[in-house]
Amino acid sequence: QEDARDLDAYTLAKSYFDLKEYDRAAYFLRGCKSQKAYFLYMYSRYLSGEKKKDDETVDSLGPLEKGQVKNEALRELRVELSKKHKARELDGFGLYLYGVVLRKLDLVKEAIDVFVEATHVLPLHWGAWLELCNLITDKEMLKFLSLPDTWMKEFFLAHIYTELQLIEEALQKYQSLIDAGFSKSTYIISQIAVAYHNIRDIDKALSIFNELRKQDPYRIENMDTFSNLLYVRSMKPELSYLAHNLCEIDKYRVETCCVIGNYYSLRSQHEKAALYFQRALKLNPRYLGAWTLMGHEYMEMKNTSAAIQAYRHAIEVNKRDYRAWYGLGQTYEILKMPFYCLYYYRRAHQLRPNDSRMLVALGECYEKLNQLVEAKKCYWRAYAVGDVEKMALVKLAKLHEQLNESEQAAQCYIKYIQDIYSCGEIVEHLEVSTAFRYLAQYYFKCKLWDEASACAQKCCAFNDTREEGKALLRQILQLRNQGETSSTDIAAPFFLPASLSANNTPTRRVSPLNLSSVTP
Repeated sequence: QEDARDLDAYTLAKSYFDLKEYDRAAYFLRGCKSQKAYFLYMYSRYLSGEKKKDDETVDSLGPLEKGQVKNEALRELRVELSKKHKARELDGFGLYLYGVVLRKLDLVKEAIDVFVEATHVLPLHWGAWLELCNLITDKEMLKFLSLPDTWMKEFFLAHIYTELQLIEEALQKYQSLIDAGFSKSTYIISQIAVAYHNIRDIDKALSIFNELRKQDPYRIENMDTFSNLLYVRSMKPELSYLAHNLCEIDKYRVETCCVIGNYYSLRSQHEKAALYFQRALKLNPRYLGAWTLMGHEYMEMKNTSAAIQAYRHAIEVNKRDYRAWYGLGQTYEILKMPFYCLYYYRRAHQLRPNDSRMLVALGECYEKLNQLVEAKKCYWRAYAVGDVEKMALVKLAKLHEQLNESEQAAQCYIKYIQDIYSCGEIVEHLEVSTAFRYLAQYYFKCKLWDEASACAQKCCAFNDTREEGKALLRQILQLRNQGETSSTDIAAPFFLPASLSANNTPTRRVSPLNLSSVTP
């Protein structure tokens, strides 16, 4: 009955609302009693405040003022909504709006309780689940929530597991949803691709995205993530095709702007890339990916203060964005501020405990702060979790060199050479030559002439160590001619993989590293 009475006012206000004339919509809804009209009235007032805030942000001069611009309507809305809430007069949408207002006022605990209540009252409203997702920081918080027992809860859990980097659990949830009858859901397929992207299984993620494009060629959601993968793989033609294709579909979508930004970034046109990321943020100031990518572009342009600002905005939007924390760490590293750097890398590592890049960055920080024991732990842990960049062992070996722990350094270099040649990758020769040079000198000191000459011969294959290798071979020959015998009181050598050379490079078995793999 109330709905029927308010229908005319509601329909008029909805027209104004659709035209983004929020104050006008709210004016014509004053005094309406129905739940639907009341929600639109309050929501119009909230969006009016947000619009004014965004306009002021655009007009404000510098980044410092931007942080001080607030939505003036929030406090009034909170007072009115809390009265209705206490009187139990809010429906699912009203509770959702109350939760959003509380979150905007940084009242996180109260906001979580209200969003949980909203999911009970209206379990099919995905917006409330998503808002709840943004407020949960770890798995422990999740355990204490009393969520409604509904199929939407499964979608929510899968989504939050992906956000919390609990990828195995997320994939299991998505698989069970597919088995339950959602096998053709493009949303689930895209989320699985995002999950594989998060664990850096790039080939798998790319194949799923390609399959998704065949099933749903006009889809724009998640295409920015797809473009990130193409960027990492330096697939210029594919990224160019994707950018042109999305431009034809809708060039004023946030994802389209991010894809074009990535395309220009891959072509090293960083000013143009930053321009497109800025355009994306004008369309949606709370779009996380654009803030982070813009930070990366400013880093490329050596504009560190703008990069810091962009990364901080990304963290404001989502505190779980490890790329923004890692980006801040890199920025402060350039500014030679290792203590700041350490803090940000630690945060990134907490979010991605099994990512070797964070561990190597942490190790470098500890090294700069002369905390060498911690640095060793980080490098060893990075190697243990699967070193993506194959740098952890070299850095660890150099640390042992500094500390005059020659046996451990030799073992690290041996492992490094084995890893490089066993994966069959063509790598930068600089560190491989460093490893062979150290081993040649190490075996020379140990009077293991055969092993030393084998490593010295390997040094001759690289430009930067050729002369040293030749000099060492001459010395070995001289000592052998003088009748110096190879040392026999040392443990039997063991060999590197046959792929190394026709004659194999003999290396001595050294005692295992006495290091804990516990992360600092």
